[in-house]
Amino acid sequence: MKLTELEFYLEDFLLACQSKNLSPKTLSSYEQSLRLFLAYLKGEHDIEDVQRVKAGHIRQYVAYLQERGKYTVVNREFSKTMNHPQNRRDFKKTVSNVTINNYVRNIKVFFNWLQQEGELHRNPVLNIKQIKTERRQKAGINQEEFNHLLSQFDYTKFHGYRNKVITMILQDTGMRIGECLALEVESIDFKHRMILVTKTKGRKERYVYFSQVMARELKHYLTFKDRYTETQLLFPTTRNTLLSIQSFEKQLKQAGEQIGLKIHPHQIRNNFARHYLLNGGDFYTLSRILGHSSVTVTEQAYMDLTREEIGKKYQQHSPLSKWGVKH
Repeated sequence: MKLTELEFYLEDFLLACQSKNLSPKTLSSYEQSLRLFLAYLKGEHDIEDVQRVKAGHIRQYVAYLQERGKYTVVNREFSKTMNHPQNRRDFKKTVSNVTINNYVRNIKVFFNWLQQEGELHRNPVLNIKQIKTERRQKAGINQEEFNHLLSQFDYTKFHGYRNKVITMILQDTGMRIGECLALEVESIDFKHRMILVTKTKGRKERYVYFSQVMARELKHYLTFKDRYTETQLLFPTTRNTLLSIQSFEKQLKQAGEQIGLKIHPHQIRNNFARHYLLNGGDFYTLSRILGHSSVTVTEQAYMDLTREEIGKKYQQHSPLSKWGVKH
């Protein structure tokens, strides 16, 4: 079947992204969101040529998503008969502004690439702005809740003790769960208390650091692990295979439910960042530890400390208190 002009350019764009060694997750996000946008252009405006796309079409697409809701735009019409999106509980449910902004960002990347390739006379995304979103307060986990969570794991069983140590190391290092589960024993440097993370989101190796408390726990865990497994993986299954993210998320969720705590691995990463900053850490170092692409990304993600936490931090740094001004 012959490709339309826009479909040809999309295929070319995806090949260019692959050559840059972008992650499968990023490639999938580009392909899914852009195919939906192309289907909208064809279905609603009968547009298949790149030069006919205007800024107004993108703004109308945003309004269309806001009005119509989830799963109302499909890449291929026959997929409706196969997947039956209308039977989903969240069919036509409002698409979040965060999701729409992701779509808009991907559309902008695509058209900016077309401009760089010299295929555009006029770039329709030049003046397209993202939707303003309300920042949600990231839920913190206090020391009591964290200790209570750890106590839900059965330390006498390998998988229980393993899950406890994973939870501890996420809180101590700020690693992503996928990075953590891919670690091998030889990645740990006990002398300098640091771990080389190789399977990263941006494909750039980096070091994370762990405390003396974590060092003692890790050494004890490695002795325990050697009795049950024969693999270089740091946190394997009992069958010596890679523990999946979904499996750990499920086990962590179950542990949290036992104490009435909604918990997810990324929450623990956020909690690490929160307490790192509250304990006097700086954004630049935190950005390096978290593996963010820039300090700006880190600042945008973690500027939303609660009023109470900001108040406590202020009391430690009040100029008047430091000066000891008498009244």
